[in-house]
Amino acid sequence: MISETEALQTTEFDDGAVAIPTPGATGREHEEEQHRAAPTVRKHLPDGIDWPVVTWIALVHAGALAAPWFFTWKALGLFVVLVWMTASLGVCMGYHRCLTHRSFSTYRPIRWLLAFLGQLSGEGSALVWVANHRQHHQFSDKDGDPHSPRDGFWWSHMLWFMPAVPRGQLDDHLRRYAPDLYKDRAMHVLHAMFLPMHIVLGVVLLTVGWLGWDWQTGMSFLIWGQFVRLVYVFHITWFVNSATHVWGYRNYETSDNSRNLWWVGLLAFGEGWHNNHHAFQRMARQGHKWWELDITYWVILALEKTGLAWNVVKDLPSQQRPA
Repeated sequence: MISETEALQTTEFDDGAVAIPTPGATGREHEEEQHRAAPTVRKHLPDGIDWPVVTWIALVHAGALAAPWFFTWKALGLFVVLVWMTASLGVCMGYHRCLTHRSFSTYRPIRWLLAFLGQLSGEGSALVWVANHRQHHQFSDKDGDPHSPRDGFWWSHMLWFMPAVPRGQLDDHLRRYAPDLYKDRAMHVLHAMFLPMHIVLGVVLLTVGWLGWDWQTGMSFLIWGQFVRLVYVFHITWFVNSATHVWGYRNYETSDNSRNLWWVGLLAFGEGWHNNHHAFQRMARQGHKWWELDITYWVILALEKTGLAWNVVKDLPSQQRPA
């Protein structure tokens, strides 16, 4: 039997297997030296630069530069709705709390839907995202962490996407850190459809705006619903990797540099209470004090009320509650 605290660190897969261990997540002291510096940036590029990924990120940012010339209130409303769907539902609830940490259980079609919405965030497929995040928790702010600020703020924020990964090495990475998702054929289909999905969404946004109103509205839907949205979702997610390991306060002593940062908590739908999350990774609720708002958790509770979610990990061990 595992303790109540240890249960909050453990991710169980569909076949009963246990997730990759997460050293230091409970705040216990360890004999090994804490916060060992991660490898230098040069060591992160043994196989060169992943130019398709770099090009994708650059094109998205370039497209967003047209936003001031194509602003409409309709497009802004579309932007808000799609940010919530792809960031809060797709990334925060789907990729992170459901698929990575199994903070709650749900029906398989809902898992697929959340993975679909998460993929529309432009941050890669669920297979890759989940594997990278589980690796981050295993080696947080130590050797092996894919995005530690100890290699520099900008490395942890966005440059960590740059290294090219040989196909065989990527497959091994996915099998090791996401064995549960790797066995799900639907996840492989989504993985293969990453770029086509974004092209189709862009065409749909342009067409709906153009046919419904005029070509300027179509362009505004494309620019704001696709490019500006992706830039926003990119950076609020990346700030969780970078800023919340540099600035903020700590409710718990953990063996990494995780922090709670209020503005990331608000902009990233509750993901900015990052020290809370690193202390108790399986918890669906990441805001542990009354004023630490967690919009994503509210949606999980709504799913639970309607019978679409169950086994929601809600409560802290009594001895671990923040002051």
